[in-house]
Amino acid sequence: MSWQREVDELNRRAQLAEQMGGEEKVGRQLSRGKLTARERIRRLLDEGSFQEVGKLAGRGEYDADGALTDFTPANFIAGRGRIDSRPVVVGVDDFTVRGGAADAAIAGKQIIAERMAKELRLPLLRLLDGTGGGGSVKSLDAPGARTYVPANPAWDLVVDNLVEVPVVSLLLGPVAGLGAARAVSSHYSIMVKGLSQLFVAGPPVVARLGEDLSKEELGGYRIHTRNGAVDDVVESEDEAFGRARRFLSYLPASVHALPERTACDDPAQRSSDWLLEAIPRDRRQVFDVRRIVEEICDAGSVFEIGRFFGRSLMTALVRVNGWPMALMASDPYHYGGGWSDATSQKAMRFVELAETFHLPVINLVDNPGFVIGLAAEKAATIRHGARALATIYRASVPWCSVILRKVFGVAGAGHSNHSRLQYRMAWPSGDWGSLPVEGGIEAAYTAELADSDDPEALQAKILERLNAVRSPMRTAEAFMVEDIIDPRETRARLCEFAELAAPLRTPQPGALHYRP
Repeated sequence: MSWQREVDELNRRAQLAEQMGGEEKVGRQLSRGKLTARERIRRLLDEGSFQEVGKLAGRGEYDADGALTDFTPANFIAGRGRIDSRPVVVGVDDFTVRGGAADAAIAGKQIIAERMAKELRLPLLRLLDGTGGGGSVKSLDAPGARTYVPANPAWDLVVDNLVEVPVVSLLLGPVAGLGAARAVSSHYSIMVKGLSQLFVAGPPVVARLGEDLSKEELGGYRIHTRNGAVDDVVESEDEAFGRARRFLSYLPASVHALPERTACDDPAQRSSDWLLEAIPRDRRQVFDVRRIVEEICDAGSVFEIGRFFGRSLMTALVRVNGWPMALMASDPYHYGGGWSDATSQKAMRFVELAETFHLPVINLVDNPGFVIGLAAEKAATIRHGARALATIYRASVPWCSVILRKVFGVAGAGHSNHSRLQYRMAWPSGDWGSLPVEGGIEAAYTAELADSDDPEALQAKILERLNAVRSPMRTAEAFMVEDIIDPRETRARLCEFAELAAPLRTPQPGALHYRP
């Protein structure tokens, strides 16, 4: 009366599934320097924590007596596991079976991974290695073949998950078509040098346009980390797994929870005398904003995102007194900190991330305004900039601005929502107005300069006169800036902000809907 025979059959089928695409194709995967799908799962998750769903799904072959003679598993592995003891959902492409293409997949497995994440309110990690789309046209050359009207499986869930749970995409091989769309429909994405490429269509298809390109030339990391399609690039798969784990450590499991505070042994009152000289007196000189960030946040807590896109703005997840926060900081090494079209897109997406997962925002400001010139106009900078400002004004998370130096023009004015309580402070190096004095003298004093025998001397005299009223202290006298502080006090002030902000966070969907 025992069911042992059936249990033995279950175990046999599970063992066949473990073989993935077979010895030859697994060997080919390894020869390319890539891990297999199952090895990736083992390295990403806490040891022994993976609970697979649908392991027996695939294509079986049977003899005349109905006995299973061979089994090819579906090329998508789904299930639950843990990262740092926190439950997560993973969905993994198996390139050893039909190159990860959808014509060898079972759509229900991708769907259940997305649905598990949404309905169990768990972070989702997509390990991508293949097209994930329509597969090969070779599938039409078979008995009973037919074409179909395209549909994107689970796309409703892909969209919903962006406003429900953290989604991470790890590109671990060539990713095209629907796989590429899934890669960028995430909150954080990572490529691996030498392994990952991303494209709408691969080199054989693009060759029909007369463009003879390698995978790397068409869709390598040098392209996609600079155009904003992908956030990060690393040297190895293990490094990608580490960064994915660290990204999730700053976020709650879903929008229905709050980011957790971690233990902090970095004193709130810690200060650095270097901050007194961090900003040069010469307004034309640049400074190292990343060092400033390191000095004022918890030691070792800075996790930068998207460093190679929109480079005049640094974006990072950080901790302040143990509290996870979202930090933006102007980088004067690029456009003097001015906002380009790319910078505006980066800011918009980052603020949406902060709003979605209840992260208070710290904004370190040195912004001379939107980038100007013909190229900026052709890039529709003002439209992208206005969308970024709209995002900032619709955000409801607690917000703190620290004005390091410049605040000019429409972009500078968008350093915070001025209609909310301004938890704002400035350093003595603050410099603000509708436009920089140096750039406005020639326009404002055109007639006087034209009539002068020595226009350069007159311009210098005018500049000296205007500089006399340029001091941020005069702005503070009129209470048009809330506080001017000793730069060495910044960390203590931010720790106070973190404590005030913590009880204001609400575990529910935010005011903004995150978009890819």
